[in-house]
Amino acid sequence: MFESKEGQKIPKVAFRTRTPEGNWKNVTTDELFNGRTVVVFSLPGAFTPTCSTTHLPRYNELAPAFFASGVDSILCVSVNDAFVMNEWATGQEADNIVMVPDGNGEFSAGMGMLVDKADLGFGKRSWRYSMLVKDGVVQKMFIEPEKPGDPFEVSDADTMLGHVNPGAKKPDQVAILTRDGCSFCAKAKKLLKEKGYDFAEVTLPNTNRSRIVGAITGKGTVPQVFINGQHIGGLEDLERWAKKAA
Repeated sequence: MFESKEGQKIPKVAFRTRTPEGNWKNVTTDELFNGRTVVVFSLPGAFTPTCSTTHLPRYNELAPAFFASGVDSILCVSVNDAFVMNEWATGQEADNIVMVPDGNGEFSAGMGMLVDKADLGFGKRSWRYSMLVKDGVVQKMFIEPEKPGDPFEVSDADTMLGHVNPGAKKPDQVAILTRDGCSFCAKAKKLLKEKGYDFAEVTLPNTNRSRIVGAITGKGTVPQVFINGQHIGGLEDLERWAKKAA
């Protein structure tokens, strides 16, 4: 069984990082944790499926809610070197996350979370977990159960946010299908911005556009707007929805 470190100080470690200018820089745990409220999530490896598709992106997505709830920073720790962590970050939704390369596994070992993944050719890696740390002291840990494979049940961002602030308002998930040169699309995007929505835009190609839109929405034109899993519709539908939501 992995031992929870709740109530204990985190290990003192210096991480070897690379600056955007390409210089080596040691960043200590004192710099990252002292006098701060920090959420940490640790995972087996950069570029791996669950880490890339769910674990990291969701923490990044919920970061505004964490920050509004008193969290100063969110750290992603993995037993990878700085080059790998930096390259992974460039292709990920990670703008709100501090990527921490625990290249030698010192931090993970100090947390009692270093495991042998030799059967996968990974060598020593971190077990998947998350924790809330205040001024260098662990307040709460969510440790994945010891099961074969790579369990992902409790260290997710939603579980941690629920602990930090059960009443936190999560960012709305908004997406809009558009095409280049579409004036109705421009009006829909303007309305979404006026309503304070941060949206993801999917610009469709001219080839087979109507077929794509039809397959997804049952409609034949753009824009098409989705909010929190609900298909709102085109510009006029969005305008009606916005009036009701006002």
